[in-house]
Amino acid sequence: MQSISVIIPTYNEADNLKELLPLLHWADEIIIIDSFSTDTTVQIIQDFEVRFIQHQYEGPAAQKNRAIELAKSTWILILDADERPTDGLLAEIKALLSLENIPYHAYWIYRRNFFMERRINYSGWQNDKVIRFFQKEGCRYNNKQVHEEIETLEDIGFLKAKIDHFTFRSLDHFSLKIRRYAQWSADDYSTKTTKVGCFHLWIKPLFRFIKHFILKRGFLDGKVGFIISSYMAWGVFLRYAYLYERQNKAKLD
Repeated sequence: MQSISVIIPTYNEADNLKELLPLLHWADEIIIIDSFSTDTTVQIIQDFEVRFIQHQYEGPAAQKNRAIELAKSTWILILDADERPTDGLLAEIKALLSLENIPYHAYWIYRRNFFMERRINYSGWQNDKVIRFFQKEGCRYNNKQVHEEIETLEDIGFLKAKIDHFTFRSLDHFSLKIRRYAQWSADDYSTKTTKVGCFHLWIKPLFRFIKHFILKRGFLDGKVGFIISSYMAWGVFLRYAYLYERQNKAKLD
């Protein structure tokens, strides 16, 4: 059996850790890389056998790469605290680890997203996938603030089973998440978009709404699909609004 380290980045995720950690007792190593949580995260993990590392947050990619470097195992599984590996996924990963030669160097895993206590089947989230199971050697996250992903020179396979992703706590929490992602996304787009105009502030958010609600059939998710599509459009607007603010400030300086 090849060894595996499970990595969980955290910041104030005590409630999620209570549900996630009991599912991972089979792993050779569990690493929690924490951005100095102020909730009861430290107390919660005392009931579990984990490596707890606190590291100043520099960005999602840098945080995960730090934990990858510290991992002791050959294979890595990364899970966000609001994700739950299904029984089928755990069985599939264990079966691969039992092989002497695992076919691929890294694997895509599809996610089933839940929002407002509903499973979302459309709204642009139906093909959501992430590379989360991979060999430590030769795999690192690219330097992006939003939608960071593993980079490897090797071929990437697909796992059949999925991760359940419970991204929603409340509208207030989700709004803060969208705002935070928009600020990070503005960092990523700062070299791509040198001048923000009406096209970025009006047309791109409108197209994002049409993409999620019409083209990606968010209307089939009903009212929740409309809410998701609106938030996705708002996130695009905020990205360029933040970027415009920075560009305008740079001109005045």
